[in-house]
Amino acid sequence: MVAGHLIEDLRDVQAAHALYFFVYLFHMPLFIVISGYLSRNFTALRARKLITSLAVPYVIFELAYSLPRYFLYGKLDITLLDPYYLTWFLMSLFLWRLSTPLWFQVKWPLAVAVGISVLSGMNPLPDELSMNRTMGLLPFYVLGLMLKPEHFQLLKRKWVRITGAVVLVAGLGIAFAVHTGVKTEWIRWRHANGQIGVDDLTGSAIRLALLLVGALLVAAFLAVTTSRRTWFTALGAATIYAYLLHGFVVKVIERFHDYLVNPLGVAAMCVFAVALTAVLCTAPVRRVTKWAIEPDMSWAFNRRSRR
Repeated sequence: MVAGHLIEDLRDVQAAHALYFFVYLFHMPLFIVISGYLSRNFTALRARKLITSLAVPYVIFELAYSLPRYFLYGKLDITLLDPYYLTWFLMSLFLWRLSTPLWFQVKWPLAVAVGISVLSGMNPLPDELSMNRTMGLLPFYVLGLMLKPEHFQLLKRKWVRITGAVVLVAGLGIAFAVHTGVKTEWIRWRHANGQIGVDDLTGSAIRLALLLVGALLVAAFLAVTTSRRTWFTALGAATIYAYLLHGFVVKVIERFHDYLVNPLGVAAMCVFAVALTAVLCTAPVRRVTKWAIEPDMSWAFNRRSRR
């Protein structure tokens, strides 16, 4: 995810464009599937958690990201209902979690979610509430809700892990082969079929294919992810810190775009992405920024809601 954002402006380099295309096929689907899995126990009685973990951080970072935009580009446009940059995920996750109880009442939740995703691509949706991504990527959240611990255990079988590695390598190879022929608008999930220049039948087929490919790559990635506890396991629990904070670094690096549009610059950004992610997930960074990402809002709730 961090690497994808760091090389986004370097796509004039063919390798960067191919890598960007590959990463964007599944990096947000992966994040969303995991978010859905971790939201399985969400109920209306846990609405307080929505406010402290999503609503308040959303407002803080929506305002915070307007600052580098203003100082670097002279633009100041704050609209809380129209998420800017990477804050769209907080908005979408807020809405997805609100809908969680509903999906456990539906007979075929995943099929319904896929239907909503396909239908959402047939008409332009407003930017408010990140509607295009909220509707388009919904199946990945519902998929996460439907998963159980035993499903993850299945992915740890040796032959599944080997297959997962093969799928990822093959996916990367295919991405290098086709990336110039596929519009990047498809993997950003921000536009309707007509806005990308295709009819609804073609667009629906492409959207279904992207959902399938995304799910396959997510499964492959999870299969090759080690289940053994390592030094970076603890860092993985703090990925939301890396997600929300890395954008500030990306915005600064954008100013040095001209010096990085070359193979060496792309390689440097990929290495830097790994280091930056690790640093942003460390305990010191979490302590300094916890007030914004995991704020203590107990003072804002009455005693009854604290129970």
